[in-house]
Amino acid sequence: MGLLERMRKKEEDEETPEEALAHDALEYFEDKLRQVSSTRVLFASIAALLMISASLIVVAWVVPYDRVSVDVVYRQGAAGHVVLAQINNEGSRSIEEVSLDIRFLDSEGVVEIDRAHYDVEVITAHTSVAGDELELIVPGFSVWDNYTIEIILSYDNYRNGVYVKEPYSVGEWTMELYTVKSPLKIL
Repeated sequence: MGLLERMRKKEEDEETPEEALAHDALEYFEDKLRQVSSTRVLFASIAALLMISASLIVVAWVVPYDRVSVDVVYRQGAAGHVVLAQINNEGSRSIEEVSLDIRFLDSEGVVEIDRAHYDVEVITAHTSVAGDELELIVPGFSVWDNYTIEIILSYDNYRNGVYVKEPYSVGEWTMELYTVKSPLKIL
């Protein structure tokens, strides 16, 4: 054994306080890691997932947002045409000055055959409105032709007015369903 090897041997035997602390920390972590099992990891993952999903639900109820949709059902038969609508306020705040127009037009969307109009002052959050006022019955027109249904929705959402106008071509099927949605807005 040479002189350099003896010096290295002495240096290896003598640890500095920082090296001793680092070795103690490594031993502590090794002991703790031996206690980790796959079931503990699984339960910790499930708990983290539940906390994240709960926080998203809380954010959905705490952060004010605006989301309104109109569900439309079109039916045709021997007696004519029926258009049913339902306004859904899926947002976290009430909407005001709600107006819905259902227009029944010819296939080119030029000639208005019939119209239904609905107004309401307020629709509270997380509620839906349906009924006879949101119904359009068009008797006597041919069920063999195609038509256009135009939905015009307007309302106020505390910041500004929202206006949505959607035309849909109908008549190829005896029953058609569709939804008109206003854009999602964080208030």
